[in-house]
Amino acid sequence: MDKRQSAPMKADEASSSSDSQELKSSNVVDSNGVGGDAAPSSNVDFSGSGGGSFSRVNTMPPKNLGSDILEPVPSEFNLERSRTEKQRPNVVLAKDAAQIFDEKITDQQKLKLLKRIATVKHDGTVEFEVSGDIRPQTVRTGHDNVHSELDEEPLDTTELQHIPPLQIVILIVGTRGDVQPFLAIGKRLQDYGHRVRLATHSNFKEFVLTSGLEFYPLGGDPKVLAEYMVKNKGFLPSSPSEIPIQRNQMKEIINSLLPACREPDNDSGIPFKADAIIANPPAYGHTHVAEALKVPIHIFFTMPWTPTSEFPHPLSRVKQSTGYRLSYQIVDSMIWLGIRDMINDLRKKKLRLRPVSYLSGSQVSESDIPHGYIWSPHLVPKPKDWGNKVDVVGFCFLDLATNYEPPESLTNWLKAGPKPIYIGFGSLPVQDPEKMTQTIVQALEITKQRGIINKGWGGLGNLEEPKDFVYLLDNCPHDWLFLQCAAVVHHGGAGTTAAGLKAACPTTIVPFFGDQPFWGERVHARGVGPRPIPVDEFSLQKLVDAIRFMLDPKVKERAVELAKAMENEDGINGAVKAFFKHLRCRKLEPQPEPAPSSLFSIRGCFGCSQNFE
Repeated sequence: MDKRQSAPMKADEASSSSDSQELKSSNVVDSNGVGGDAAPSSNVDFSGSGGGSFSRVNTMPPKNLGSDILEPVPSEFNLERSRTEKQRPNVVLAKDAAQIFDEKITDQQKLKLLKRIATVKHDGTVEFEVSGDIRPQTVRTGHDNVHSELDEEPLDTTELQHIPPLQIVILIVGTRGDVQPFLAIGKRLQDYGHRVRLATHSNFKEFVLTSGLEFYPLGGDPKVLAEYMVKNKGFLPSSPSEIPIQRNQMKEIINSLLPACREPDNDSGIPFKADAIIANPPAYGHTHVAEALKVPIHIFFTMPWTPTSEFPHPLSRVKQSTGYRLSYQIVDSMIWLGIRDMINDLRKKKLRLRPVSYLSGSQVSESDIPHGYIWSPHLVPKPKDWGNKVDVVGFCFLDLATNYEPPESLTNWLKAGPKPIYIGFGSLPVQDPEKMTQTIVQALEITKQRGIINKGWGGLGNLEEPKDFVYLLDNCPHDWLFLQCAAVVHHGGAGTTAAGLKAACPTTIVPFFGDQPFWGERVHARGVGPRPIPVDEFSLQKLVDAIRFMLDPKVKERAVELAKAMENEDGINGAVKAFFKHLRCRKLEPQPEPAPSSLFSIRGCFGCSQNFE
């Protein structure tokens, strides 16, 4: 992996030094994009066909922060990579923690605080420590709601069938693995009579259309995004020359969101106006589009993005449990620094909305937007401090195995010996594919195992000479393939992890960035795999040890036990019921025009939640 240092970048170098990117890889370089007169919204009608009966998403700044006093971040503020991995992380004191949640201190004070307490590591995570004088109540918001009655009131099938048809747009940014569960959700919504448009990158047009959903192109190239994330480990670019590339990707995504919600179908010309939006957080700007269109939005994601005291933000490093909840606030703030100028450009130029300012307070009150998490509660139970607007719906599997016809060579190879070990990293590029391929082959030889190597985008599988115990694979549905395998080794994407666990495969995760270390730790904590092997630490001995761990009969027993527990879950229906459960509540409750708020949410700025009192 690239270890080059990034020079410190000042916050006021807007056009040349500010970088942004999708979730799992957001940059921390600030840019000067806030300010200017707000364009009036009353002269533009963005209302959807059914928007009048839904509650309005509000991202307006507080009344005491008019657009005429929105200030750029002073140039002395910068957030840079740590100079060495051995550097001791900064310690967050009790007074610091209290300030992070205090909406009364100024923007500048909070930025200074953030710069002092947080260090961005080379793996793209944010590291900090908390002092021993911090108590849980210091970082609690007063809204740590446990499960309420709403959680116990799912809709039944009959109710779902009687909901009037809606036009629903699903905005998804990411890789194929990010798109796949939303295809499953969209197909189920379509089965209930709704019109569903899935908007994502052009690369996935055929994937979406062959699944039976309407397609609309979003900007951005997932391969470019993936290469950037692997090289830079998420936050800071390794060289200034890469900044324009990534910012152009983000601008393309953000500017394509509004057309995806209201433009006619590109191929058929059939008109479309979204009555509701489903999105994942990397589609930055989605809540702002929902605000302009006056339609409800529901966030679904495959990694934790709602603050909890039970585990830290997946993009953070903090060992003390008292810092877990705090980690969400810190990561939120850093991501916002890298994208706020582009979000405000969207609001002012495309949506005719007032710009929003950098202010803290994102964890101070309950989110106004419902969130659904796409994972099995048997793997990660719903935290007790997540309120009734947050659901853990289960994994969402798209059935690709039913119509899959494996090549004869693969079928014959599988029949010729015991179940193999799958090793592959999907769409993630590998820095030295030849060396990694050699390591994999040697590990299989040492452990006397057969193996399937998925070549993927990383270029694995270039063997000097064929090996009868190795099968090189181009592409194959995981839900079919993993049933033929004894164990799996992969990057730890949420969808791939789910497929392996559903197939009762012991799992080794080799995380590259983002939420992948989180899933590696969850798999290990459940006893169905060894500790994750970061890709920078991938070695022959570690892979050999991991294979031997997975071949332990006790590990296999635990994998079978987990697969049986997941067997009766229907994450797709869980997601659909959660979506309509919250939509029903919004329609039935009186919806007064939101009053000016005394609190503004950073999370709301980049598409995670809106927090208003």
